[in-house]
Amino acid sequence: MATMHRFDKAEHPFAPYIRILGKGKKGSRPLTRDEAYEAMRMILAGAVEPAQLGAFLMLMRVKEETREELAGFVQAARDSFIQPGLTSPVDLDWSSYAGKRRHLPWFLLSALLLAENGITVFMHGASGHTSGRIYTQHVLTYLGINHATSLQEAERQLKQHRFSYLALEYFCPRLHEIIELRALLGLRSPVHTLARLLNPFDAPYSIQGIFHPGYRPVHQEAALLLKQPHVAVFKGEGGEVERNPDMDCLVQSVHHGALSDELWPALFKRRHVKAEDLDPRQLSALWRGELDDEFAQASAIGTAAIALKLLGRADSQQQAYGMAEDFWKNRCRNKYPAS
Repeated sequence: MATMHRFDKAEHPFAPYIRILGKGKKGSRPLTRDEAYEAMRMILAGAVEPAQLGAFLMLMRVKEETREELAGFVQAARDSFIQPGLTSPVDLDWSSYAGKRRHLPWFLLSALLLAENGITVFMHGASGHTSGRIYTQHVLTYLGINHATSLQEAERQLKQHRFSYLALEYFCPRLHEIIELRALLGLRSPVHTLARLLNPFDAPYSIQGIFHPGYRPVHQEAALLLKQPHVAVFKGEGGEVERNPDMDCLVQSVHHGALSDELWPALFKRRHVKAEDLDPRQLSALWRGELDDEFAQASAIGTAAIALKLLGRADSQQQAYGMAEDFWKNRCRNKYPAS
């Protein structure tokens, strides 16, 4: 009788991480932080097949990330790119990944207001992954600002202007490629979440906006695991770091290893009607005092106030808002667009 020979195909090294997530209701479980780190390390190194990446991303999307998984993903991403040592450190890391749909990105004026008053703000984000949205990178030109195309250029801009915007594709291109899969997969992926916590320049303060309230504590607790010293997370307008002045705003923070929650009450009793036309030129017009829009102005001032409270420049909401109002009243109105 002839001998039977078996030629079993060796399992791919990434397969166990898919199995952990997809082994049914009773057999599946979340990844540990170490498992999440290794899985993301392999993804960023290009050591997974396209089918595996799609399966992994969608399994994560269905179950949603835990704080341990998010911390592991973020650490793997941070280890994948070289973090430059700044001679003039960044004060505030500001993530901008959602894009705006109902309103213009008034938060840009908040960041520029802080920069004008001695606070170095580094903003990072992605653009174009969801149709029908206005992204930060695309509107900077209306304020006469050029976005950076490398970490080194961002560093130069930060030293010169105390503000710089750098897209994800220039410092972690693999994550950018995965974000761009949204149009193919039809859903966001864990990258939309983890990118907000990357903090490339290792700033001591970080501010993040989310769209779904359930993600707020996950961001907060992941930041705690990553030992980020000062972080504020809130449900921003459209998912960006922008306070909607028509609504109460719950800010969940981390300060030196302690978690805290703070409710910022709405600034108006009645909600404003959404503008019919979103013209990015209005950003410059509002800054220069050529546009009268109480919602936009309150968004810019209110967002700056939350940042000032996070930065420890104010001890109370009232003090922070008053400081932000003074910044706004005394701004250099001829600055944007830059001449």
